[in-house]
Amino acid sequence: MEQKDTGKTYEMVIRYIKEQILCGNLKQGEKLPPERELAEILGVSRNSVREALRTLDVMGMLTSTQGAGNLIACNFEKSLVESMSMMFLMRKTDYAQLSELRRALEEQAVMLAADRISEEQIFQLQGIVAELAQCRDENKNVILDKKLHYTIGQASGNQLILAILQALSDVMDSFISDLRKDIMASSAGGRDRLQKIHERIVECLKNRDKTGAYEAMASHFVIIDENLTASADCLKIT
Repeated sequence: MEQKDTGKTYEMVIRYIKEQILCGNLKQGEKLPPERELAEILGVSRNSVREALRTLDVMGMLTSTQGAGNLIACNFEKSLVESMSMMFLMRKTDYAQLSELRRALEEQAVMLAADRISEEQIFQLQGIVAELAQCRDENKNVILDKKLHYTIGQASGNQLILAILQALSDVMDSFISDLRKDIMASSAGGRDRLQKIHERIVECLKNRDKTGAYEAMASHFVIIDENLTASADCLKIT
């Protein structure tokens, strides 16, 4: 009976919490009522409440902290990573498709950033490309490369683009062994070509050159696609 009850009523709990957020009674960072109180308010079992809270946690709507209870969150990147990871595992998508999506989003992000980027973000990007030019530690270069693209995503001012890009980055890092490092350490001048393109992207953003920024980002993905094609048989799914 309890299993049947949980299956029917946990959605009621989810709807109630969503309605409380919609009405402004619950905001990000605020604490949910205790399980027992929610169960009494809605006339459902505590098992139903727990099932609803687990579902909302997976969705990224809640976060649980020891001693603080369940808090309203906005970590939807978590559910995006889970969904894309499962698609990858079940062969419903592949790295080529992930890369195509990333390219479309990053090209749009860099054009938005050309209009919206702050002076502080330009300064951050200039520091990153300067460090990339000097650093010979490939592990550190990978971190710097991710930071550069994340900063551009932030500068776009579009939180949806930023969340999806970060989820894509997490999925790629989880399933493709050393892909970023392979590209950064590529032969045939790949590293130098990437460096020049990174510098060009930052220069265009500094000058608010939307067309130039788009073209530079497109060139960036030409290099990535070349490396993917050349090393397709060497990619390791972990």
